[in-house]
Formats: sequence, structure tokens, C-alpha cells
Amino acid sequence: MQKDAYTLILDAIDEGIYRPGDRLVESELAERFGVSRTPVREALQRLETQQMLARDGRSLIVASLDHNQLAELYVVRAELEALAARLAAKHAAPEEVRVLQNMIDEDRGQLEDPEALSRANRRFHHQIHLASHNRYLVQQLDLVHRSMALLATTSLAVKGRGTAALDEHQAIVDAIRDGDGEAAAQALRAHISRAFETRLKLDATRHGTAGHWAEAL
Repeated sequence: MQKDAYTLILDAIDEGIYRPGDRLVESELAERFGVSRTPVREALQRLETQQMLARDGRSLIVASLDHNQLAELYVVRAELEALAARLAAKHAAPEEVRVLQNMIDEDRGQLEDPEALSRANRRFHHQIHLASHNRYLVQQLDLVHRSMALLATTSLAVKGRGTAALDEHQAIVDAIRDGDGEAAAQALRAHISRAFETRLKLDATRHGTAGHWAEAL
């Protein structure tokens, strides 16, 4: 199925083609994606309404998250993903658990490539969302992860974080496999907490106590 202009632009932001602060020009986007300017204009308006884009004078740029916004986002993400893990422990089919396990096994081969590991990480978390078998929760988590695309770099580049993150993924999958919803939720919530802590340390090292924030795990 052919993607519309909105999805094409959103995917480009998610993939890091356009990063926070980058200016989006209607004519350039139309040429890049091979679509007319009208659907691009409508997509830009929609993304601005959703706060994915911000005004910089007369230009539209990819938005960024300040400290408070990111902290709020992490709170919501931790609780919703914990719920997804709890439901997955109850509803996931054996095949879904095997897919999650295979993802972890394959991702250990990407530890030297933080960007590839970051993409794999997003797929892993999305698979847990789907394993919850709750369409409304999946929709809300899609919105949360859309906002995570506004973060510029990956904390998985921090030395040792990739290995630790995959060990945390394993604890989540083990609990889901055991059907232990509470343990799965706790493991997921702890995983998000450690990711946020890594980000805080990373930002403090790079910019002191002020500045912008890196991409979410």
C-alpha cells in the first residue's frame, strides 16, 4: 500500500532523516517523496497540530523536547509499557514469545552499531505492544513513540548500555514467557527507568545541567 505524505514525513523523522531543528520546506518534500504540494501542505499542518513540528519565524522545523516534556513523556511511557508487558504475559501466544526471544538473540549481533540497535529496539518494544492484544493500548503507545522520534541521538551509544538493555529485554521476555504479569511489568518499568537515568547522565556530561535531550531508548 502506497504511503501518504503524512506517513512519509513522519517516517523520515522517525528514521532520523530529519532531526530536531531541521527546517521542512514544502517544495523540497514534494520533490523528495514524488507527491504534489497540496498533500504535503496538509501533512505539515497536521504534524504542526500534533506538535511534531514547530514554528521558527515563518518556517516549520522539527520540534524538540525540553527537560520537562521528556520527563513527562517517560512517566507516561513507563506506565503504558508496563501495562503492555503485564497484558502480554497473559495473552501472548507462544509464537509471539519466540519472536521476542529471536529479536534479542539477533540484536546481540548489533552491539557495535548503536543506530541499528536503536531501530531494533523500537521493533522489540512494538512487538510487546502487539502481544498485549489490546488495540487501544497499542494506539496510545504509538502516539508516545511518535513523540520519541523528536529525540536526536541514541543513548545506546553509551558504553555498556546496549548490552545492559538487551539483558533487561531478556528479563522482560522471561517474565512474559512465565506468564508472570507483575514481574513483566516491573522488569519493563525498571528498563525504562534505567534508560532515562542513562539519558540524564549523558546530557549532564555533554551539556551540563541544561540543553536538549538525546533519543529515547
